[in-house]
Amino acid sequence: MARIFIVSNRVAFPDPERSARAGGLEVALRATLKHHNCVWLGWSGHVAPRGTKPQTRTIEHDGNSYIVTDLARADYEEYYNGFANRVLWPILHYRLDLAEFSRRDLTGYLRVNNHFAEQLEQVLKPDDVVWVHDYHFIPFAKALRDRGHRNRIGFFLHIPMPPPEILAAMPNHDRLIPSLCHYDLVGFQTDNDASNFARYLANELHMLPHFPRGQGLDDRSTRVGTFPVGIETEQFNRLARRSAGSAFVRKLKDSVPGLLMLGVDRLDYSKGLPLRLDAFESFLQAHPENRGKITYLQITPKSRSEISEYAQMERMIDSAVGRINSTYGDVSWTPVRYVKRAYVRTALSGLYRAARVGLVTPLRDGMNLVAKEYVAAQDENDPGVLILSRFAGAAAELTAALIVNPYDHEAVGAAIGKALNMPLAERKERHAALWRALLKNDVSHWGDRFLSTLMGRASPRPAGGFQPAAARLGAQTRTKLIPPNAAVSGLFSVDSP
Repeated sequence: MARIFIVSNRVAFPDPERSARAGGLEVALRATLKHHNCVWLGWSGHVAPRGTKPQTRTIEHDGNSYIVTDLARADYEEYYNGFANRVLWPILHYRLDLAEFSRRDLTGYLRVNNHFAEQLEQVLKPDDVVWVHDYHFIPFAKALRDRGHRNRIGFFLHIPMPPPEILAAMPNHDRLIPSLCHYDLVGFQTDNDASNFARYLANELHMLPHFPRGQGLDDRSTRVGTFPVGIETEQFNRLARRSAGSAFVRKLKDSVPGLLMLGVDRLDYSKGLPLRLDAFESFLQAHPENRGKITYLQITPKSRSEISEYAQMERMIDSAVGRINSTYGDVSWTPVRYVKRAYVRTALSGLYRAARVGLVTPLRDGMNLVAKEYVAAQDENDPGVLILSRFAGAAAELTAALIVNPYDHEAVGAAIGKALNMPLAERKERHAALWRALLKNDVSHWGDRFLSTLMGRASPRPAGGFQPAAARLGAQTRTKLIPPNAAVSGLFSVDSP
């Protein structure tokens, strides 16, 4: 029986405490791990002390294997802190101004990809399937192909794919981005992301402007599709119902005068937190009658503190919170509660349910599962209102939310006022539509949809208005037409080198 090899930067160890704090990737892959024979390969999270050799070890748990390898100090600085987080992360989030490229970091990034390919090669069998996740491992398939492996290899990008004009500004983009064509299937969160990649192939690899009606003759082609990540909708709603009665949530509700507005974001410039605080301040200025009647709770765990941009952003947010609280607060009301720590999913689910407004306004996001969790946690008889950035991937599905431009702080402030004053009937109508959208794309089927497509068992339909074509990667151009099917949207084929 073929094994599913999952490759990602970090590995979700089988640990009860970690499960309570499960992140998006771990939740998304939970059903895959449960129903398939899986091996998960990735970084252990440890950096080997200088002068010692990085160790690789295997953990067996519940029928699955977890292979984790340490990184050398130079690898960590060049691959992780360097190219992944100082080049790819900002560029893929449309922030060319924050990218800091160096050839040394690119060399380290490629070296680590080769290191992980070497680790996988030791245990990979010809019929195994490999599923690679996220921007840390863009050239991973090429590293395997160069070693002669012809396995089915898929790739899913959890964060945005920017337009070709942005990608092409990255030094050595022509060496890195086309390496995605060594995968059999490349998946994205939205049709817009997939279309941006298709346009890159058209611009840089001379893809034809229309979808030719031909049949591929080669043994392997690269297909590109959209596979939006969902959540465990009904399970999360049950978790929220239980958590809403906990002492933790009751204590918070008793301490808040009036209504609660909630934001939950990792500390990152892509989340738009300074602009979000400006929007709340704009709301308080425009609606003085609401002062003392709404409290904005922003939960923002620290991340990548060793990178200067993140430390600078933290200081900026601290300053904004202090300014708002000192200007508008009084002895009985603190307008903004800003918490720099993480909470387990159980606690968060209860906070979501207690909040009349969920404020999710990233400047750019691949999907943003916080928006979906907020909707899933609501009481259908008295639901809260989701304010959602148009630049979050979730906006493509959650169209019944209040969709806003996060760069327009006055418009976001106006949306806060609308959400607070929205009649119950409208809140229930919007929530019902959002709930249907969540159920339609429950995460329990996400992994199987991707894997079925990767292994050629699914024939997805092209998305409406999405007409990518074939890439001329060799001497000839060959394509495959994908017959209609509602399982997955926006999928097309290109030749691979």
